[in-house]
Amino acid sequence: MSVPPVSQDDLTSEITKAASILRQGGLVAFPTETVYGLGADATRDEAVAKIYAAKERPSFNPLIAHVASLAEAQCHGIFSDMALRLAACFWPGPLTLVVPVSPESKICALARAGLDSVALRVPAHPIARALIEATGLPLAAPSANRSGRVSPVSAEHVREDLGDRVDLILDGGRCPVGVESTIIDCLEAQPRLLRPGGIPREAIETCLGRILEAPPRLTATSPLRGPGLLASHYAPRAKVRLDATDLQKGEAGLDFGGHFAKAAHTLDLSPSGDLTEAAAHLFTYLRHLDALGLETIAVAPIPETGLGEAINDRLRRAAAPRHPAS
Repeated sequence: MSVPPVSQDDLTSEITKAASILRQGGLVAFPTETVYGLGADATRDEAVAKIYAAKERPSFNPLIAHVASLAEAQCHGIFSDMALRLAACFWPGPLTLVVPVSPESKICALARAGLDSVALRVPAHPIARALIEATGLPLAAPSANRSGRVSPVSAEHVREDLGDRVDLILDGGRCPVGVESTIIDCLEAQPRLLRPGGIPREAIETCLGRILEAPPRLTATSPLRGPGLLASHYAPRAKVRLDATDLQKGEAGLDFGGHFAKAAHTLDLSPSGDLTEAAAHLFTYLRHLDALGLETIAVAPIPETGLGEAINDRLRRAAAPRHPAS
């Protein structure tokens, strides 16, 4: 994973200011290697409540707590051997582990949506890491956008979605991965994939030496074990039509590998069929096509392998029936 170097001379004062805001209970948007996060002190209910209010996010949807290291994560969660193996393989990086909450954890109940588990991640982006270290706190940080909408991969996306709802935006350029972290449920003996993301399933299964269990079946009353699991999520304002073989009149096109004939209002996630490139472009291209104001975005078929699983997960949720609470 390539993350551009950060000039400490340029960023130190902004990070210091951001850390002060966070310690006072404010909101700071900051880049990670996946997408921009909307950060708050994860140990204070009143600070976390500002995240839910700014995003218009339902409070039954838990948040990921971002920490500086595995050692710090172990202050907040109870790690099985499997969870420790995954942390050793992929932290820092785009992996979130859902583990039983430690009795010593100070991560507040609101950030955990009242559950006896906690979602933890050690990010790799240098600005995110510097901010966590400067703040000295775990940071609750869902994507920095209105709940259910397309995730932000640039500071401008954050400004478009949240405006003055955030106290400060740390601009670190474009996020290199472009889709959110993979979420693994480590609450039981065998890890389960809750949400595909920036680390492909195949890499995780190689690390574990076994096949990941399927996620538990959700019902209307099931608690959400992690974020990003609502049926309708990551959605543009336009309708999304999946597995399109052609473009219909008045549609925008989200292409992959040159599937569609060249036409106006069409963007190709990766003309060469590279899934890493496609993931990096996904949310930016969805936002651009949505801004055209057309009723529907048609999406070409995308392979379900590697990062294609995460891309298709986001697109299926974007295409799902919309609900006000999502």
